[in-house]
Amino acid sequence: MLTLTGRSPDQTRGGARRGRRAGVGVLAGVLAVAVLSGCRGGPTADTKPPATDARGNHGVSPLKNPDGTKPGLAPLSAESEKAAARRLIAKVPTAGRGPKTGYARDRFGYAWMDTADGVPLARNGCDTRNDLLARDGRALRHRPGSDCIVESMTLDDPYTGRAIEWQKKKATEVQIDHVMPLSYDWQMGAARWTAGKRKQIANDPLNLLPSDGRANASKGDSGPASWLPPNRRIRCSYAVRFSQVALKYGLPVTSADKRIMLEQCAG
Repeated sequence: MLTLTGRSPDQTRGGARRGRRAGVGVLAGVLAVAVLSGCRGGPTADTKPPATDARGNHGVSPLKNPDGTKPGLAPLSAESEKAAARRLIAKVPTAGRGPKTGYARDRFGYAWMDTADGVPLARNGCDTRNDLLARDGRALRHRPGSDCIVESMTLDDPYTGRAIEWQKKKATEVQIDHVMPLSYDWQMGAARWTAGKRKQIANDPLNLLPSDGRANASKGDSGPASWLPPNRRIRCSYAVRFSQVALKYGLPVTSADKRIMLEQCAG
């Protein structure tokens, strides 16, 4: 995180009054601190404001976030948004859900690897979980000496609609949800993929949302016909995100899941 921690404005003005040479020295000192603070081991706090849309909703519309690099999941309420959502969902093919035979989490690589090439945020020095906490959290505090490991934050949880004051010592209170569950992916065709492609979908920010741990646990490997977020306001957005992942990776969904997704975005 880049935070300027140089001298205060009063100190800088005082230095300027003591002459040009002193003023140059103050400026050099501030610039040096600014450069150093961008390195690991720099400041540990980030008070970025929550991402909001034009109506004050936390998070970003999935229709405006096709690569998943922006935070949260804002509701879609305007009829034009819902119409665009239905057009996108309609593109998703359908198929029956295959057997779960052979599925294991490690078939998608070890959890939260930073080396899944071909997806945003890969190989940036932080594991996927911390990348996602930093993407969606606000009032971030990092472990001293690290600009990667998030130790506390506020999460505006899209699934429940509540703000979670999270601390790492209670890590499971916030979990990273695979919007399109990995077991579901396996049953819908990922069993035939290369290991590299499975690592991509497991670590792609488009398919990942920090969320309330209990809500995520209740979801399991369900598709939308069996589980939807408790927060009804973002169910259409959730259906869009599920569809975006399916389309990006060429996966079908079940007919029941597609029907339910379309219903969430009905006018």
